[in-house]
Amino acid sequence: MDVFLQQLINGLTLGSIYGLIAIGYTMVFGIIGMVNFAHGDVFMVSAFIGLIAFLLLTTVIGLSSIFLVLAIVLVVAMIFTGLLSWTIERVAYRPLRGSFRLAPMISAIGMSILLANFVQVAQGPRNKPLPPMLTDVIVLMDNNGYQVTLAYKQIVIMGVTVALLAGFWYLVQKTPLGRAQRACEQDRKMAALLGVDVDRTISLTFIIGAMLAAVAGVMYLMYYGVVNFNDGFVPGVKAFTAAVLGGIGSLPGAVLGGLLIGLIETFWSAYFSIEYKDVAAFSILAITLVFMPQGLLGRPEVEKV
Repeated sequence: MDVFLQQLINGLTLGSIYGLIAIGYTMVFGIIGMVNFAHGDVFMVSAFIGLIAFLLLTTVIGLSSIFLVLAIVLVVAMIFTGLLSWTIERVAYRPLRGSFRLAPMISAIGMSILLANFVQVAQGPRNKPLPPMLTDVIVLMDNNGYQVTLAYKQIVIMGVTVALLAGFWYLVQKTPLGRAQRACEQDRKMAALLGVDVDRTISLTFIIGAMLAAVAGVMYLMYYGVVNFNDGFVPGVKAFTAAVLGGIGSLPGAVLGGLLIGLIETFWSAYFSIEYKDVAAFSILAITLVFMPQGLLGRPEVEKV
């Protein structure tokens, strides 16, 4: 039971990071029906932006309050990552919006390769470490020397995920931007005829998704303490898997899928072979989609005749 509780905490933490990335996938796919394969590398770039901002604040400026530094790093990462995603959408995706369906996907793959190689050249191929942050833990149980702990950084990651999910659910359901997004999701041409600025709505959706990925990147950096130029591919694929598992197009489904992927990985690594944790996660996805093609919380596609 002690091991189970510890792995449950670890799985929820990892799943929260996947869920934040998955929201970006599901928002973009819900509106324009495109899988933004560069989203994982945008997440990786945001982690590097967070690392650079953290080092500047602590070593150059000399700030010592970890919570103030973390708050500034989050804001900086969200701003720069949002600008990056806006640029990518304007340059690589918008000109291809009326083209055949594979063109934006090919462009997204090319942008993913471009971002990864740019970071490799700019920052080097080696792992970039971060000084330890929020190292204190809360001991929940102590059974014969085995301690079940909850780290402060795990509390921050799960708390931020819950707060952002609530905030963006409110944005989508209760605000004019959310209504415009839902209108574009249902029928972009009709939304444009009714006065919705479709291009602006899509650009803002990319920016919002990138800002969530930026938060995930900073949380990932804080949790693992290291980042590499290759760290965008695997978390990106797993976050996309989480979005599909939860039901792509559903914000709660994206977070639920992320939590499930994180829990599957963590429990499989603890009780079975760590080498096959990815196999276990994708196998669960395949089994789920066989019986529920729309995902856990997704809506089935209905074709009008």
